[in-house]
Amino acid sequence: MQDDLFNEKRSLSLLFGSPAKSRNKDASTSHAAGEKVDTTRLEGIVYEAIKKFPDGCIQDDVIAALPHIREHSIQPRFKPLILKGFVIDTGEKRAGRSKKLQRIVKAI
Repeated sequence: MQDDLFNEKRSLSLLFGSPAKSRNKDASTSHAAGEKVDTTRLEGIVYEAIKKFPDGCIQDDVIAALPHIREHSIQPRFKPLILKGFVIDTGEKRAGRSKKLQRIVKAI
């Protein structure tokens, strides 16, 4: 029987997660806080939320779908998911809450 990769916590760490990033000029407290972010868990949660939008979604859609997670924890997860090939940028854009255009992404 084949293991379901998305139900195995150990397997998730192989698929998701990115190194914490902060700018060199940031305070040491910012660097310390960044090291505590569980990017593996957050990327998995954001990916699962994006999958619920078969026609694609923008960041504001995912933020609305995950009200229990801070917006600033959701926004940085899109680029790594695109780079890893879990999500594609459709090339289309749609206005978000701020009326600024946001890219539409789809889960693969």
